[in-house]
Amino acid sequence: MANPYANPWRPNFEARALAMWLAVALVAWSTADLWALHGAAFRWVATLALGFALIWLPGTLRLASLQEFLRGYSLEFVAPTAFADQMPQWTGNLWMGKGYDWTAQHTQLALDLMREGPERFAPRDPQRMGATWIHGLGGRDQNLCVPLEHIEGHLLIVGTTGAGKTRAFDLLVTQAALRGEAVVIIDPKGDQDLRRTAERACVLAGAPRRFVYFHPAFPDESVRIDPLHSFNRPTELASRVAALIPSETGNDPFKAFGQMALSHVVQGLLAVNERPSLVTLRHYLEGGAGALVERVLLRYFAEHRPQWVSETDTQMARARDGSARVKVLLRYYRERVAPETPSTVIEGLAGMYEHEAVHFSKMIASLMPILNMLTSGDLGGLLSPDAVTPADARRFTSMSEVIEAREVLYVGLDSLSDTMVGSAIGSVLIADLAAVAGGRYNHQLRPHPVNVFIDEAAEVVNDPFIQLLNKGRGAGLRLAIATQTFADFSARTGSEAKARQVLGNINNVVALRVLDAETQKYVAESLPMARVTSIMRAHGSTSDSTNPLLYTGNTGERITEEEVELFPPALLGQLPNFEYVARWAGGRVSKGRLPILGAPRGAVGTAPFEPLPRLSVQEAPTGLSLPGDHVSAPDLVATTESAPPVAAAGAAP
Repeated sequence: MANPYANPWRPNFEARALAMWLAVALVAWSTADLWALHGAAFRWVATLALGFALIWLPGTLRLASLQEFLRGYSLEFVAPTAFADQMPQWTGNLWMGKGYDWTAQHTQLALDLMREGPERFAPRDPQRMGATWIHGLGGRDQNLCVPLEHIEGHLLIVGTTGAGKTRAFDLLVTQAALRGEAVVIIDPKGDQDLRRTAERACVLAGAPRRFVYFHPAFPDESVRIDPLHSFNRPTELASRVAALIPSETGNDPFKAFGQMALSHVVQGLLAVNERPSLVTLRHYLEGGAGALVERVLLRYFAEHRPQWVSETDTQMARARDGSARVKVLLRYYRERVAPETPSTVIEGLAGMYEHEAVHFSKMIASLMPILNMLTSGDLGGLLSPDAVTPADARRFTSMSEVIEAREVLYVGLDSLSDTMVGSAIGSVLIADLAAVAGGRYNHQLRPHPVNVFIDEAAEVVNDPFIQLLNKGRGAGLRLAIATQTFADFSARTGSEAKARQVLGNINNVVALRVLDAETQKYVAESLPMARVTSIMRAHGSTSDSTNPLLYTGNTGERITEEEVELFPPALLGQLPNFEYVARWAGGRVSKGRLPILGAPRGAVGTAPFEPLPRLSVQEAPTGLSLPGDHVSAPDLVATTESAPPVAAAGAAP
């Protein structure tokens, strides 16, 4: 059986044969009447030569078209309103731009082309970033759709600065909002483009009031969010705040002590029917818990021993300050109340209150900076609205309210201005989101989908974040997280093993241009292996020393197979902007390119939007309950015109 291997990057011998037979046909036909011989014979020769030329035509066109696609594609711009009009065609699917499924055949083509030198067919343009020939290996691309059920296993987007992570979020956020699903965006940088994307998506969905904005740098425009609003058990709130304490191991005694102190204060506040907040937690830990202990004791005595006033009136009259009153009340509790109706809340608060002050302050030294960051300045009113500004006119909301109302929440952390505070805010909101997910998992049979987008995700990694990845799917959460390198998670978590634990819960990976070698290796390892064919050439010669004239020589070729990465890791560093390689749940691998929602910067005119091919499902997206879901504006169009090389290499508009 002949080996089917053929190198498509060889010279186009078919074109040479085609040209030769066409030349024969032309000469024979044009000179048929110039010869003394019968002219019909020459015309038959011309006809026969033309037939041979037609035989070589398909091969010529196939090689020519394959090599022509190596020049790549220009950027594609899609009008947002036209994009919204296409959404009903993608029900049950996520549209990821144009592309094709990458197979071992494309790996073979890539390796053969790298051996031949891609510059022969697609000379590198210094004005364009990346190797355009990579996407051209698939020929003409098509719409690339992924079932939403696959995205429930979460999505990782990795790429260097400017590769297109924000454009990917643009596409995903817009589709989620148009489907009528809840959206939570956590953006450490506070990217204004991403904010406008979320706001525009709500307008396209016909419900601009769905957009909710939070940003510590713009407190007047921001809503107020209580990150301690949702909880199933009081201990959750203590764990939520304690998770922000930096710790190299999970058994840090300072972290455990801080969590215990927080738990006592939280349970004390709940005992007097007061909702815990970051401000009140800081107040009772920093200023002393004496006032809280007194309030809890008075409330408990009123419920379980109404005669306490008459039994302690003499001692209380002698107490000159709050500290003395607390001591009287604690002594009364231990002598008269505890033997009959003990309270673990009071005993825990009492132990904390009576703890040696200097030692207590040392044990919570790692906790207090966290609370101080989250309650200082305008953050006090933004994150603890009930405790600081109960009469504030700004909207007061929570993660649970946003999710149940299926709103689109954009959270800018302003990490560029203050990295530590931004990271703390993001982490505590992630913990709140984990608590909401736990409630949905426990009490809702089929919770509606919630799309969570986290840019620069390594800045907000904590234990609740890992729990969201582990168990968020059962609560209807789909996480899409973006980062630049694998090392970002390793540095944040303190070890490569911990980083792999985080990323091991993600079933889908979209890799844009990646320059870090370790990240390239991580992406390549997640793809299946491919078997490729190569030709090994050998030649040799021998001669007899006793008879120099006796000379022999040999030459030969041997076809070999070897196992290589399905997508060569080095090519990840050569991808142009907005092009990606994706591994989807179940093992499917795709090569795609992302469009830009909007018009090209400085464009004078645009070409009419060409509707995308319709899928089999035609009905409107499920989950949309508002009338006028899509706003149509025929005057807004999209363009796929050839952009100049500079625009293709530049940042997205």
